[in-house]
Amino acid sequence: MAKQICELEEKLLNTEVRTSPDELSRLLADDFFEFGSSGKVWHKRDLMGEEGAGEVRMTLSGFELHPLSGEAVLATYRIMNEETGGETLRSSIWKFRDGRWQMFFHQGTPVRG
Repeated sequence: MAKQICELEEKLLNTEVRTSPDELSRLLADDFFEFGSSGKVWHKRDLMGEEGAGEVRMTLSGFELHPLSGEAVLATYRIMNEETGGETLRSSIWKFRDGRWQMFFHQGTPVRG
């Protein structure tokens, strides 16, 4: 299961997925929300426009998966922003609904220093 969730997280870093309303709709739960590393709060509806979630160049590392229940997991990892050199700690809650995993919550916390 850890490999599957990690692949889904990496998929959400892909520009083609991030700019596709269909792909985002499949991967993000209808009640999805995010506390971004910028401090902004995002909801699924905010990401469903023409630009989607936008283009990023980021590398994921240190992935770990923590079961919360039979149908929910917490994913934690680090992201390196290849454009700025900044690093953030990331956490996501994924829920298994309607035969597939969907991201319900995401948070990015900047690493200082």
